[in-house]
Amino acid sequence: MKLHYHPISTTSRPVMLFAAESGIPLDMQVVDIFTGEHMKPPYTGLNPNKLIPTLEDGDFVLTENSAILKYLADKIDSPAYPKDLQKRARVNERMDWVNTQLCIDLVYGLVYPQIFDTHKRRSDEAQAATLERGRERAQGWLKVLDENVLGKGNKYLCGDDITIADYHAVSYVALAEVIGSDLAAFPNVKAWLGRMKALKSWAKVYEVIDGYAASLKSKQMVGV
Repeated sequence: MKLHYHPISTTSRPVMLFAAESGIPLDMQVVDIFTGEHMKPPYTGLNPNKLIPTLEDGDFVLTENSAILKYLADKIDSPAYPKDLQKRARVNERMDWVNTQLCIDLVYGLVYPQIFDTHKRRSDEAQAATLERGRERAQGWLKVLDENVLGKGNKYLCGDDITIADYHAVSYVALAEVIGSDLAAFPNVKAWLGRMKALKSWAKVYEVIDGYAASLKSKQMVGV
């Protein structure tokens, strides 16, 4: 299997981390998003969305990191994607929630407009309004994650056992640290993030984004 990815990519890291932790052999193909490789052939013939990651398994091509995680987990019969109907539904629910709620406001509404020029708004007024709304809504979602998901005594998003929902969500939540947030206001989230960081493959998978975050430390940013 081939994984087309880039280590700076927030959407690539969930697949990278799960594959590394699970011992899944992947032919890792870097797509240079900084030179626009993802925007032109031959990559656009593989993924017309012009996004990463993309998984190739023979003639089968799969996009969207949540779908890739589920596919890989099923392929190796991983306990991280349980077969029990209700347990699996809970994992799916958490992953959908991250995509449709938390990610939209934390990542695209607060983090990306500050760290990537391509996401910055056209005027200072528009930028400030975007960040204000993103911060307020991201705080709300992190409160739900802290009090209602993890606050029930759960070590992970779906209980005491790690699932692909954790691999998926942590890539987005960890971005809060890139903009200088220590997540102290969300102690259960902070503790969960610490457990994820303790995974043996974390340092290698996250070394590029951690290095980028270090380069931004002198920049004043709006946190959560």
